[in-house]
Amino acid sequence: MADHGVTVQRFFVADTANDALEAARRLKAREIVLKAQILAGGRGKGVFNSGLKGGVHLTKDCNIVGQLAKQMLGYNLVTKQTPKEGVKVNKVMVAEALDITRETYFAILMDRACNGPVMVGSPQGGVDIEEVAATNPELIFKEVIDIFEGVRDDQAFRMAENLGFKGSLQQQAADQIKKLYSLFLKVDATQVEVNPFGETPEGQVVCFDAKINFDDNAEFRQKEIFAMDDTSESDPLETEAARHDLKYIGMDGNIACFVNGAGLAMATCDIIDLHGGKPANFLDLGGGVQESQVYQAFKLLNADPKVEAILVNIFGGIVNCAIIANGITKACRELALKVPLVVRLEGTNVHEAKRILSESGLPITSASDLDDAARKAVASVTRK
Repeated sequence: MADHGVTVQRFFVADTANDALEAARRLKAREIVLKAQILAGGRGKGVFNSGLKGGVHLTKDCNIVGQLAKQMLGYNLVTKQTPKEGVKVNKVMVAEALDITRETYFAILMDRACNGPVMVGSPQGGVDIEEVAATNPELIFKEVIDIFEGVRDDQAFRMAENLGFKGSLQQQAADQIKKLYSLFLKVDATQVEVNPFGETPEGQVVCFDAKINFDDNAEFRQKEIFAMDDTSESDPLETEAARHDLKYIGMDGNIACFVNGAGLAMATCDIIDLHGGKPANFLDLGGGVQESQVYQAFKLLNADPKVEAILVNIFGGIVNCAIIANGITKACRELALKVPLVVRLEGTNVHEAKRILSESGLPITSASDLDDAARKAVASVTRK
């Protein structure tokens, strides 16, 4: 954000207690704020398994920063948004603490209803914006952004006024709003949320805390940003799937879904549930799938101890069903698949695909349609 002219606190990120202590000394600030870095909210009220309470601490003593960092780094922090065992803290932010005289909320996000980006703001910041929208909807202000014009001066000033900034602070806030939109565009964001977007006693408008979501489809031109992605808190299966351009989301059931297209994947999960089964995952191969990806997908599913059956549901438009069939037979042979496999194929080159499967000599159950496939997959688990 600082690289795009947005005003933020001075800070350093540290992964050891000594580095945190050194960072605090380098800041030469009147007061230091130390924040545990995890991908979850509610850190301030969280608890560490080291016994330390709170993932955000203020202190005027640099030496205290090192002591606090020792009780944070390497320990799990439990908040209202983490799993019950918490999330391990590997990094902390050491920042200059600034006094805040007033907190507001500001965000830029993509809105389907407006077919583009919108600005959303409220003079009530520092709190859950959903709660403000529910209890005081009149305090939520919205400005639709024309993607060709960008944020106009009058829109930025109007939003700054609605947020309650006055005098010279209104001009500062408007400038920050325009810079935040420039950031939104340049990093291919789908959301930039600043909460609080506040003012200091010294008359400065500062973005004190922010969350940015990036468009996954822009990874090819935002390599530096995506290289910073911390996968240590992600599901290992999801991370491995992403390495092979597969979309995987783990679920609680025992029937694995192996599908091309998000819509078909959701329909497959629904029909499994309809017939009394529970999907173990959402795995989307996408359109340009290759045989090697089919193999890697089976490898992922085979590694999940919850999986007791696999349902393959492919509707070949762009996808060549024969490629899928060859990938399936290779995976079955090399991975020594132990669970029942139900396959439903339809579309491009389906007759060749069915021939490959039938002549493979492998214990593959064919299905005539999706309903038949779901029934057979659920039955195969029930029989076990």
